[in-house]
Amino acid sequence: MESRVEEAVALFQEGYNCAQSVFGAYADVFGMDKETALKLISPMGAGIGRMRQVCGTVSGMALLSGLKDGNMDPKDREAKARTYEIVRNMSDEFEKENGSILCRELLGILSREESAMPAERTEEYYKVRPCVKLVRSAAQIVERQLLQEK
Repeated sequence: MESRVEEAVALFQEGYNCAQSVFGAYADVFGMDKETALKLISPMGAGIGRMRQVCGTVSGMALLSGLKDGNMDPKDREAKARTYEIVRNMSDEFEKENGSILCRELLGILSREESAMPAERTEEYYKVRPCVKLVRSAAQIVERQLLQEK
């Protein structure tokens, strides 16, 4: 399969949030149409609803792993453990590359922002925010850890 890393970055630069950019670039590979994918993941951007918790790119990776290998049997503890292990591995790799999986730490924000209104995407925004780099990092991890077997 051809790399979709630059597609994920392009989605972010079009104005989609970080979670949408990662999840939207790959969801169809695992059987979900792009429109549904973008709607489903949209609340996870900016650290879950702009609360600056877990980075949306990490949430995107986690949901992609569920589309690929998520378990369906609530009693299958082994399957749950395998699913969680995949998420942990991807999150650990992301943290190693970027220093954290928490949006506020990645952006240097001390606490939850008062407003849910996203920042306007300007030239200055892209200069000071590491989000493009984070989207690229997460997309590369998806390709290394989820797509290598596809």
